[in-house]
Amino acid sequence: MTIAETKTLQNSLANQVADPCTLVIFGASGDLTKRLLIPALCNLGARNLLPKNFAIIGAGRSGMTDEEFRSQMTADIKTFATTNIEPELWQWFVERLYSVKTDFTCANGCETLKQRLDEVKEKHQTRGNALFYMAVPPDSVPEIVERLTEANLIKQTNDFWRRLIIEKPFGHDLDSARALNQTLLKVAEETQIFRIDHYLGKESVQNIMVFRFANGIFESTWNNKYIDNIQITAAESLGVEGRGAYYDNNGALRDMIQNHLFQMLALTTMEAPKRYDAESVRECKQNIFNSIRPYQNTDIPLTVVRGQYAAGKIDDQAVCAYREEPSVRKDSMIETFVALKVLIDNDRWSGVPIYLRTGKRLSKRVTEIVIQFKDDRLTDFGDMPTKNLTPNTLVLKIQPDEGICLQFGAKVPGEVLSMQMLAMDCKYSDYFGKQTKNGYETLLYDCLIGDCLLFARADNVETNWGIVDPILKYWQNAAQDTLQVYSSGTSGPIAADKLLERDSRKWQKFSK
Repeated sequence: MTIAETKTLQNSLANQVADPCTLVIFGASGDLTKRLLIPALCNLGARNLLPKNFAIIGAGRSGMTDEEFRSQMTADIKTFATTNIEPELWQWFVERLYSVKTDFTCANGCETLKQRLDEVKEKHQTRGNALFYMAVPPDSVPEIVERLTEANLIKQTNDFWRRLIIEKPFGHDLDSARALNQTLLKVAEETQIFRIDHYLGKESVQNIMVFRFANGIFESTWNNKYIDNIQITAAESLGVEGRGAYYDNNGALRDMIQNHLFQMLALTTMEAPKRYDAESVRECKQNIFNSIRPYQNTDIPLTVVRGQYAAGKIDDQAVCAYREEPSVRKDSMIETFVALKVLIDNDRWSGVPIYLRTGKRLSKRVTEIVIQFKDDRLTDFGDMPTKNLTPNTLVLKIQPDEGICLQFGAKVPGEVLSMQMLAMDCKYSDYFGKQTKNGYETLLYDCLIGDCLLFARADNVETNWGIVDPILKYWQNAAQDTLQVYSSGTSGPIAADKLLERDSRKWQKFSK
Protein backbone atom coordinates (compact mmCIF):
# COMPACT_ATOMS: atom_id res chain seq x y z
CA MET A 1 0.00 0.00 0.00
CA THR A 2 1.49 3.34 -1.05
CA ILE A 3 1.26 6.58 0.92
CA ALA A 4 -1.37 7.89 -1.47
CA GLU A 5 -3.40 4.68 -1.14
CA THR A 6 -3.36 4.86 2.66
CA LYS A 7 -5.13 8.23 2.87
CA THR A 8 -8.57 6.65 3.20
CA LEU A 9 -7.28 4.21 5.78
CA GLN A 10 -5.60 6.96 7.78
CA ASN A 11 -8.80 9.00 7.77
CA SER A 12 -10.79 6.04 9.01
CA LEU A 13 -8.35 5.59 11.89
CA ALA A 14 -8.25 9.30 12.76
CA ASN A 15 -10.75 8.84 15.59
CA GLN A 16 -9.54 5.47 16.81
CA VAL A 17 -9.88 5.34 20.59
CA ALA A 18 -6.92 3.79 22.40
CA ASP A 19 -7.24 0.49 24.26
CA PRO A 20 -8.13 0.53 27.97
CA CYS A 21 -4.87 0.91 29.89
CA THR A 22 -2.93 2.38 32.79
CA LEU A 23 -0.20 4.92 32.11
CA VAL A 24 2.58 4.68 34.71
CA ILE A 25 4.85 7.72 34.82
CA PHE A 26 8.21 7.29 36.56
CA GLY A 27 9.30 10.76 37.65
CA ALA A 28 5.76 12.10 37.78
CA SER A 29 6.75 14.98 40.07
CA GLY A 30 9.16 16.40 37.45
CA ASP A 31 8.79 19.19 34.90
CA LEU A 32 8.09 16.92 31.93
CA THR A 33 4.91 15.57 33.50
CA LYS A 34 3.34 18.87 34.46
CA ARG A 35 4.51 20.91 31.48
CA LEU A 36 3.95 18.45 28.64
CA LEU A 37 2.50 15.03 29.48
CA ILE A 38 -0.61 15.94 31.48
CA PRO A 39 -1.56 18.86 29.16
CA ALA A 40 -1.11 16.55 26.15
CA LEU A 41 -3.30 13.88 27.75
CA CYS A 42 -5.97 16.49 28.47
CA ASN A 43 -5.96 17.49 24.80
CA LEU A 44 -6.36 13.85 23.78
CA GLY A 45 -9.20 13.50 26.27
CA ALA A 46 -10.92 16.58 24.86
CA ARG A 47 -10.79 14.99 21.39
CA ASN A 48 -12.24 11.72 22.75
CA LEU A 49 -9.13 9.73 21.88
CA LEU A 50 -8.53 8.32 25.37
CA PRO A 51 -10.35 5.17 26.49
CA LYS A 52 -13.02 5.44 29.16
CA ASN A 53 -11.17 2.71 31.03
CA PHE A 54 -8.03 4.70 31.70
CA ALA A 55 -5.86 5.60 34.69
CA ILE A 56 -2.56 7.33 35.48
CA ILE A 57 -0.17 6.23 38.22
CA GLY A 58 2.63 8.55 39.25
CA ALA A 59 5.53 6.41 40.45
CA GLY A 60 8.49 7.86 42.31
CA ARG A 61 10.34 8.31 45.55
CA SER A 62 8.34 11.32 46.76
CA GLY A 63 5.72 9.20 48.49
CA MET A 64 2.83 11.56 47.71
CA THR A 65 -0.63 10.34 48.57
CA ASP A 66 -3.27 10.12 45.87
CA GLU A 67 -4.87 13.33 47.11
CA GLU A 68 -1.54 15.19 47.22
CA PHE A 69 -0.76 14.07 43.67
CA ARG A 70 -4.20 15.15 42.46
CA SER A 71 -3.89 18.53 44.15
CA GLN A 72 -0.45 19.09 42.64
CA MET A 73 -1.61 18.18 39.13
CA THR A 74 -4.70 20.39 39.51
CA ALA A 75 -2.51 23.36 40.39
CA ASP A 76 -0.06 22.65 37.57
CA ILE A 77 -2.64 22.22 34.81
CA LYS A 78 -3.91 25.75 35.42
CA THR A 79 -0.45 27.00 34.46
CA PHE A 80 0.56 24.65 31.67
CA ALA A 81 -2.64 23.72 29.81
CA THR A 82 -2.44 24.65 26.11
CA THR A 83 -6.19 25.08 25.75
CA ASN A 84 -9.21 25.64 27.93
CA ILE A 85 -10.03 22.46 29.87
CA GLU A 86 -13.65 21.88 30.76
CA PRO A 87 -14.21 21.24 34.49
CA GLU A 88 -15.97 17.94 33.72
CA LEU A 89 -12.96 16.69 31.76
CA TRP A 90 -10.51 17.60 34.49
CA GLN A 91 -12.70 15.94 37.11
CA TRP A 92 -12.63 12.82 34.95
CA PHE A 93 -8.81 12.96 35.04
CA VAL A 94 -8.63 13.62 38.78
CA GLU A 95 -10.67 10.50 39.47
CA ARG A 96 -8.06 8.50 37.55
CA LEU A 97 -4.88 9.92 39.10
CA TYR A 98 -2.99 7.79 41.59
CA SER A 99 0.41 7.94 43.26
CA VAL A 100 2.66 5.19 44.54
CA LYS A 101 6.04 5.31 46.24
CA THR A 102 8.55 3.30 44.24
CA ASP A 103 12.23 2.92 45.07
CA PHE A 104 13.72 1.43 41.95
CA THR A 105 17.22 1.42 43.49
CA CYS A 106 16.19 -1.47 45.77
CA ALA A 107 15.39 -5.06 44.96
CA ASN A 108 11.65 -5.66 44.67
CA GLY A 109 11.22 -1.90 44.41
CA CYS A 110 8.22 -2.28 42.09
CA GLU A 111 6.16 -4.66 44.21
CA THR A 112 4.02 -1.81 45.57
CA LEU A 113 3.48 -0.59 42.02
CA LYS A 114 2.41 -4.08 40.98
CA GLN A 115 -0.21 -4.15 43.72
CA ARG A 116 -1.52 -0.73 42.76
CA LEU A 117 -1.72 -1.75 39.08
CA ASP A 118 -3.90 -4.70 40.08
CA GLU A 119 -6.15 -2.42 42.14
CA VAL A 120 -6.50 0.08 39.31
CA LYS A 121 -7.14 -2.72 36.83
CA GLU A 122 -10.15 -3.86 38.83
CA LYS A 123 -11.48 -0.37 39.55
CA HIS A 124 -11.13 1.05 36.03
CA GLN A 125 -11.27 -2.17 34.01
CA THR A 126 -8.00 -1.51 32.20
CA ARG A 127 -7.63 -5.20 31.23
CA GLY A 128 -4.04 -5.23 32.50
CA ASN A 129 -2.68 -3.10 29.65
CA ALA A 130 0.10 -0.83 30.93
CA LEU A 131 2.37 1.83 29.42
CA PHE A 132 5.49 2.69 31.45
CA TYR A 133 6.86 6.20 30.77
CA MET A 134 10.47 6.85 31.86
CA ALA A 135 10.34 10.59 32.66
CA VAL A 136 13.61 10.20 34.57
CA PRO A 137 17.34 10.80 33.98
CA PRO A 138 18.70 8.28 31.44
CA ASP A 139 21.00 6.63 33.98
CA SER A 140 17.92 5.52 35.93
CA VAL A 141 16.31 3.63 33.04
CA PRO A 142 18.27 0.32 33.39
CA GLU A 143 17.45 0.14 37.12
CA ILE A 144 13.74 0.74 36.51
CA VAL A 145 13.69 -1.89 33.77
CA GLU A 146 15.37 -4.35 36.15
CA ARG A 147 12.80 -3.68 38.87
CA LEU A 148 9.91 -3.99 36.42
CA THR A 149 11.35 -7.28 35.20
CA GLU A 150 11.66 -8.62 38.77
CA ALA A 151 7.99 -7.80 39.33
CA ASN A 152 7.06 -9.49 36.01
CA LEU A 153 5.50 -6.25 34.76
CA ILE A 154 7.07 -6.07 31.28
CA LYS A 155 6.09 -9.47 29.96
CA GLN A 156 2.90 -9.33 27.90
CA THR A 157 0.45 -12.03 26.85
CA ASN A 158 -2.34 -12.47 24.35
CA ASP A 159 -4.68 -10.96 26.96
CA PHE A 160 -2.84 -7.71 27.67
CA TRP A 161 0.05 -5.57 26.39
CA ARG A 162 2.95 -3.80 28.09
CA ARG A 163 4.99 -0.95 26.56
CA LEU A 164 7.97 1.21 27.52
CA ILE A 165 8.56 4.86 26.58
CA ILE A 166 12.17 6.02 26.84
CA GLU A 167 12.99 9.75 26.75
CA LYS A 168 16.17 11.06 25.16
CA PRO A 169 19.08 11.07 25.50
CA PHE A 170 19.14 7.41 24.55
CA GLY A 171 22.69 6.70 25.63
CA HIS A 172 25.72 8.97 25.87
CA ASP A 173 27.72 7.41 23.05
CA LEU A 174 27.65 4.30 20.88
CA ASP A 175 28.72 1.90 23.65
CA SER A 176 26.15 3.15 26.16
CA ALA A 177 23.34 3.19 23.56
CA ARG A 178 24.19 -0.35 22.54
CA ALA A 179 24.24 -1.46 26.19
CA LEU A 180 20.86 0.15 26.86
CA ASN A 181 19.36 -1.51 23.79
CA GLN A 182 20.69 -4.87 24.95
CA THR A 183 19.16 -4.33 28.41
CA LEU A 184 15.78 -3.49 26.93
CA LEU A 185 15.73 -6.18 24.25
CA LYS A 186 16.51 -8.91 26.78
CA VAL A 187 13.15 -8.34 28.45
CA ALA A 188 10.97 -6.74 25.74
CA GLU A 189 10.29 -6.97 22.03
CA GLU A 190 11.25 -4.07 19.77
CA THR A 191 7.54 -3.39 19.20
CA GLN A 192 7.14 -2.75 22.95
CA ILE A 193 9.85 -0.06 23.05
CA PHE A 194 9.11 3.56 22.12
CA ARG A 195 12.24 5.75 22.01
CA ILE A 196 10.65 9.17 21.97
CA ASP A 197 11.90 12.18 20.00
CA HIS A 198 9.58 15.13 20.53
CA TYR A 199 10.63 16.71 17.21
CA LEU A 200 8.80 13.89 15.43
CA GLY A 201 5.60 14.96 17.15
CA LYS A 202 5.63 18.29 15.31
CA GLU A 203 3.08 18.49 12.52
CA SER A 204 5.54 20.16 10.15
CA VAL A 205 8.09 17.36 10.63
CA GLN A 206 5.47 14.70 9.95
CA ASN A 207 4.43 16.69 6.88
CA ILE A 208 7.86 16.30 5.25
CA MET A 209 6.96 12.87 3.89
CA VAL A 210 3.50 13.95 2.76
CA PHE A 211 4.91 17.05 1.09
CA ARG A 212 7.52 15.05 -0.80
CA PHE A 213 5.71 11.89 -1.77
CA ALA A 214 2.19 13.21 -2.35
CA ASN A 215 3.32 16.02 -4.67
CA GLY A 216 4.97 14.83 -7.85
CA ILE A 217 5.98 18.39 -8.76
CA PHE A 218 8.52 18.31 -5.93
CA GLU A 219 9.46 14.64 -5.71
CA SER A 220 10.49 14.60 -9.39
CA THR A 221 13.13 17.27 -8.66
CA TRP A 222 14.17 15.90 -5.24
CA ASN A 223 17.60 14.63 -6.28
CA ASN A 224 21.15 15.60 -7.21
CA LYS A 225 20.16 16.57 -10.75
CA TYR A 226 18.22 19.58 -9.49
CA ILE A 227 19.26 20.23 -5.87
CA ASP A 228 22.53 22.00 -5.11
CA ASN A 229 22.56 21.66 -1.30
CA ILE A 230 20.34 21.17 1.74
CA GLN A 231 20.59 23.14 4.99
CA ILE A 232 18.95 22.03 8.25
CA THR A 233 18.99 24.55 11.09
CA ALA A 234 17.78 24.35 14.69
CA ALA A 235 18.65 27.67 16.32
CA GLU A 236 17.71 28.75 19.82
CA SER A 237 17.92 32.19 21.40
CA LEU A 238 17.78 30.68 24.90
CA GLY A 239 20.83 29.52 26.84
CA VAL A 240 20.96 26.40 29.02
CA GLU A 241 18.16 27.79 31.25
CA GLY A 242 19.09 26.16 34.55
CA ARG A 243 20.17 22.88 32.90
CA GLY A 244 23.88 23.63 33.17
CA ALA A 245 24.77 20.38 34.95
CA TYR A 246 23.01 18.26 32.31
CA TYR A 247 24.22 20.27 29.35
CA ASP A 248 27.84 20.38 30.50
CA ASN A 249 27.94 16.59 30.28
CA ASN A 250 26.33 16.43 26.86
CA GLY A 251 26.63 19.42 24.53
CA ALA A 252 24.94 20.28 21.26
CA LEU A 253 26.20 17.30 19.23
CA ARG A 254 24.67 14.79 21.64
CA ASP A 255 21.65 16.90 22.55
CA MET A 256 20.49 17.86 19.06
CA ILE A 257 22.47 16.47 16.11
CA GLN A 258 22.44 12.71 16.61
CA ASN A 259 18.71 12.60 17.27
CA HIS A 260 16.56 15.58 16.19
CA LEU A 261 18.56 16.81 13.20
CA PHE A 262 19.44 13.32 11.95
CA GLN A 263 15.74 12.43 12.03
CA MET A 264 14.88 15.50 9.95
CA LEU A 265 17.76 14.68 7.60
CA ALA A 266 16.40 11.15 7.10
CA LEU A 267 12.85 12.32 6.39
CA THR A 268 14.19 14.86 3.90
CA THR A 269 16.43 12.47 1.98
CA MET A 270 15.03 8.93 2.30
CA GLU A 271 13.40 6.98 -0.50
CA ALA A 272 9.62 6.57 -0.57
CA PRO A 273 8.56 3.68 1.65
CA LYS A 274 6.65 0.87 -0.03
CA ARG A 275 4.09 1.02 2.76
CA TYR A 276 3.26 3.79 5.19
CA ASP A 277 3.91 1.71 8.29
CA ALA A 278 6.50 1.67 11.06
CA GLU A 279 8.85 -0.95 9.69
CA SER A 280 8.86 0.39 6.11
CA VAL A 281 9.50 3.99 7.15
CA ARG A 282 12.15 3.09 9.73
CA GLU A 283 13.89 0.83 7.22
CA CYS A 284 14.04 3.72 4.72
CA LYS A 285 15.56 5.92 7.43
CA GLN A 286 18.09 3.24 8.27
CA ASN A 287 19.17 3.04 4.62
CA ILE A 288 19.99 6.76 4.76
CA PHE A 289 21.90 6.47 8.03
CA ASN A 290 23.90 3.58 6.57
CA SER A 291 24.74 5.74 3.53
CA ILE A 292 26.16 8.72 5.44
CA ARG A 293 29.88 8.95 4.75
CA PRO A 294 31.88 8.21 7.95
CA TYR A 295 33.95 10.99 9.50
CA GLN A 296 37.72 10.54 9.53
CA ASN A 297 40.13 12.45 11.79
CA THR A 298 41.65 14.16 8.77
CA ASP A 299 38.22 15.34 7.59
CA ILE A 300 36.76 16.60 10.87
CA PRO A 301 38.63 19.96 11.02
CA LEU A 302 37.25 20.81 7.55
CA THR A 303 33.73 19.42 7.92
CA VAL A 304 32.76 20.04 11.57
CA VAL A 305 32.69 23.26 13.61
CA ARG A 306 32.09 23.47 17.33
CA GLY A 307 31.45 26.70 19.20
CA GLN A 308 30.56 28.06 22.61
CA TYR A 309 28.62 31.24 23.34
CA ALA A 310 30.23 34.22 25.02
CA ALA A 311 28.42 37.14 26.63
CA GLY A 312 26.27 39.32 24.40
CA LYS A 313 22.76 40.66 23.92
CA ILE A 314 19.49 38.94 23.05
CA ASP A 315 16.60 41.31 22.27
CA ASP A 316 18.67 44.15 23.78
CA GLN A 317 19.05 42.23 27.05
CA ALA A 318 22.57 41.44 28.27
CA VAL A 319 23.22 37.71 28.74
CA CYS A 320 26.18 35.93 30.28
CA ALA A 321 28.70 33.59 28.68
CA TYR A 322 28.17 29.83 28.82
CA ARG A 323 31.02 29.38 31.30
CA GLU A 324 29.28 31.85 33.63
CA GLU A 325 26.06 29.82 33.72
CA PRO A 326 25.20 28.03 37.01
CA SER A 327 26.56 24.48 37.31
CA VAL A 328 28.85 24.91 34.28
CA ARG A 329 32.60 24.35 34.67
CA LYS A 330 34.64 27.54 34.35
CA ASP A 331 36.99 25.83 31.88
CA SER A 332 34.27 23.88 30.06
CA MET A 333 35.04 22.74 26.54
CA ILE A 334 31.45 21.66 25.89
CA GLU A 335 30.03 22.96 22.63
CA THR A 336 26.83 25.01 22.53
CA PHE A 337 26.98 25.23 18.74
CA VAL A 338 27.71 22.65 16.05
CA ALA A 339 27.81 22.93 12.27
CA LEU A 340 28.76 20.00 10.08
CA LYS A 341 28.77 18.87 6.50
CA VAL A 342 27.11 15.55 5.72
CA LEU A 343 27.58 13.55 2.53
CA ILE A 344 25.24 10.73 1.55
CA ASP A 345 26.79 8.12 -0.70
CA ASN A 346 23.87 6.89 -2.80
CA ASP A 347 22.56 7.49 -6.30
CA ARG A 348 20.00 10.13 -5.34
CA TRP A 349 22.28 12.37 -3.26
CA SER A 350 25.80 11.79 -4.53
CA GLY A 351 27.56 15.17 -4.76
CA VAL A 352 24.92 17.10 -2.76
CA PRO A 353 26.30 18.49 0.52
CA ILE A 354 23.91 18.61 3.46
CA TYR A 355 24.77 21.17 6.13
CA LEU A 356 23.45 20.87 9.68
CA ARG A 357 23.74 23.51 12.37
CA THR A 358 22.33 23.98 15.83
CA GLY A 359 23.19 26.33 18.64
CA LYS A 360 22.11 28.19 21.74
CA ARG A 361 22.07 31.95 22.33
CA LEU A 362 21.75 32.66 18.62
CA SER A 363 19.96 35.71 17.23
CA LYS A 364 16.56 34.04 17.07
CA ARG A 365 14.67 30.80 17.58
CA VAL A 366 14.07 29.02 14.31
CA THR A 367 14.06 25.45 13.02
CA GLU A 368 13.85 24.94 9.27
CA ILE A 369 14.97 22.86 6.32
CA VAL A 370 16.24 24.77 3.28
CA ILE A 371 16.34 23.08 -0.13
CA GLN A 372 18.49 25.16 -2.47
CA PHE A 373 18.08 24.28 -6.14
CA LYS A 374 20.79 24.50 -8.75
CA ASP A 375 21.05 27.77 -10.65
CA ASP A 376 20.39 26.41 -14.13
CA ARG A 377 18.68 29.34 -15.82
CA LEU A 378 17.72 28.58 -19.38
CA THR A 379 18.08 32.19 -20.61
CA ASP A 380 20.81 34.77 -20.20
CA PHE A 381 19.01 38.01 -19.34
CA GLY A 382 22.17 39.99 -19.96
CA ASP A 383 22.14 43.49 -18.45
CA MET A 384 18.54 43.32 -17.25
CA PRO A 385 18.32 44.91 -13.77
CA THR A 386 17.89 42.39 -10.96
CA LYS A 387 17.27 42.82 -7.26
CA ASN A 388 19.04 40.21 -5.13
CA LEU A 389 18.42 37.46 -7.67
CA THR A 390 19.41 34.15 -6.06
CA PRO A 391 18.84 30.43 -6.77
CA ASN A 392 15.37 29.06 -6.10
CA THR A 393 14.90 27.82 -2.56
CA LEU A 394 12.22 25.88 -0.76
CA VAL A 395 12.04 26.37 3.01
CA LEU A 396 10.19 23.91 5.25
CA LYS A 397 9.52 25.84 8.46
CA ILE A 398 9.33 23.68 11.58
CA GLN A 399 9.20 26.27 14.38
CA PRO A 400 8.19 28.70 15.72
CA ASP A 401 5.81 29.29 12.80
CA GLU A 402 5.07 26.14 10.84
CA GLY A 403 4.81 26.52 7.09
CA ILE A 404 6.40 26.31 3.65
CA CYS A 405 8.05 29.08 1.62
CA LEU A 406 9.04 28.87 -2.05
CA GLN A 407 11.33 31.59 -3.42
CA PHE A 408 11.53 32.28 -7.14
CA GLY A 409 12.33 35.06 -9.59
CA ALA A 410 9.61 37.21 -11.15
CA LYS A 411 9.32 40.31 -13.31
CA VAL A 412 8.93 43.59 -11.45
CA PRO A 413 5.78 45.42 -12.69
CA GLY A 414 6.56 48.39 -14.91
CA GLU A 415 7.80 49.43 -18.33
CA VAL A 416 11.38 48.31 -17.73
CA LEU A 417 12.14 44.58 -17.79
CA SER A 418 13.68 43.77 -14.42
CA MET A 419 13.49 40.87 -11.95
CA GLN A 420 13.51 40.25 -8.24
CA MET A 421 12.93 37.30 -5.91
CA LEU A 422 9.44 36.63 -4.56
CA ALA A 423 8.45 34.45 -1.62
CA MET A 424 5.31 32.33 -1.82
CA ASP A 425 4.80 31.88 1.91
CA CYS A 426 2.26 29.37 3.24
CA LYS A 427 1.59 29.39 6.99
CA TYR A 428 -0.12 26.36 8.47
CA SER A 429 -2.06 28.59 10.85
CA ASP A 430 -3.74 30.36 7.92
CA TYR A 431 -5.14 27.07 6.65
CA PHE A 432 -5.56 24.88 9.71
CA GLY A 433 -5.96 27.42 12.50
CA LYS A 434 -3.74 27.92 15.51
CA GLN A 435 -2.42 24.67 16.91
CA THR A 436 -2.96 24.05 20.62
CA LYS A 437 -0.89 20.87 20.66
CA ASN A 438 2.53 20.62 22.32
CA GLY A 439 3.70 17.75 20.11
CA TYR A 440 3.39 15.07 22.76
CA GLU A 441 -0.26 14.41 21.90
CA THR A 442 0.67 12.59 18.70
CA LEU A 443 3.49 10.63 20.31
CA LEU A 444 1.50 9.59 23.39
CA TYR A 445 -1.46 8.62 21.24
CA ASP A 446 0.75 6.48 19.01
CA CYS A 447 2.17 4.75 22.08
CA LEU A 448 -1.34 4.05 23.33
CA ILE A 449 -2.41 2.49 20.02
CA GLY A 450 0.93 0.71 19.51
CA ASP A 451 2.12 2.55 16.39
CA CYS A 452 5.95 2.74 16.30
CA LEU A 453 6.25 4.78 13.09
CA LEU A 454 7.40 8.02 14.75
CA PHE A 455 9.88 6.29 17.08
CA ALA A 456 13.49 5.30 16.52
CA ARG A 457 14.37 1.65 16.13
CA ALA A 458 17.36 0.16 17.97
CA ASP A 459 19.57 0.07 14.87
CA ASN A 460 18.57 3.66 13.97
CA VAL A 461 19.86 4.89 17.32
CA GLU A 462 23.09 2.89 17.25
CA THR A 463 23.94 3.91 13.69
CA ASN A 464 23.40 7.57 14.55
CA TRP A 465 25.75 7.29 17.51
CA GLY A 466 28.25 5.51 15.29
CA ILE A 467 28.25 8.51 12.95
CA VAL A 468 29.01 11.10 15.66
CA ASP A 469 31.29 8.96 17.85
CA PRO A 470 34.44 9.73 15.80
CA ILE A 471 33.72 13.45 16.20
CA LEU A 472 33.29 13.13 19.98
CA LYS A 473 36.53 11.17 20.28
CA TYR A 474 38.39 13.67 18.09
CA TRP A 475 37.23 16.55 20.30
CA GLN A 476 38.46 14.78 23.43
CA ASN A 477 42.03 15.10 22.20
CA ALA A 478 41.69 18.31 20.16
CA ALA A 479 43.41 21.55 21.06
CA GLN A 480 41.40 24.21 22.85
CA ASP A 481 41.49 26.55 19.86
CA THR A 482 39.19 24.17 17.95
CA LEU A 483 36.38 25.49 20.17
CA GLN A 484 35.17 28.65 18.43
CA VAL A 485 33.78 31.38 20.69
CA TYR A 486 30.83 33.40 19.34
CA SER A 487 28.95 36.31 20.84
CA SER A 488 25.41 35.69 22.07
CA GLY A 489 22.85 37.18 19.72
CA THR A 490 24.76 36.36 16.51
CA SER A 491 24.29 33.55 13.98
CA GLY A 492 27.20 31.57 15.43
CA PRO A 493 30.98 31.39 14.98
CA ILE A 494 32.67 32.73 11.85
CA ALA A 495 34.12 29.26 11.25
CA ALA A 496 30.60 28.02 10.46
CA ASP A 497 30.39 30.53 7.60
CA LYS A 498 33.79 29.43 6.32
CA LEU A 499 32.58 25.82 6.34
CA LEU A 500 30.23 26.70 3.48
CA GLU A 501 32.50 29.28 1.87
CA ARG A 502 35.01 26.50 1.19
CA ASP A 503 32.30 24.99 -1.02
CA SER A 504 31.43 28.40 -2.57
CA ARG A 505 28.11 28.46 -0.70
CA LYS A 506 26.43 30.47 2.05
CA TRP A 507 24.03 29.76 4.88
CA GLN A 508 20.46 30.80 4.22
CA LYS A 509 19.57 33.70 6.53
CA PHE A 510 17.21 32.81 9.35
CA SER A 511 13.57 33.13 8.25
CA LYS A 512 11.68 36.16 9.47
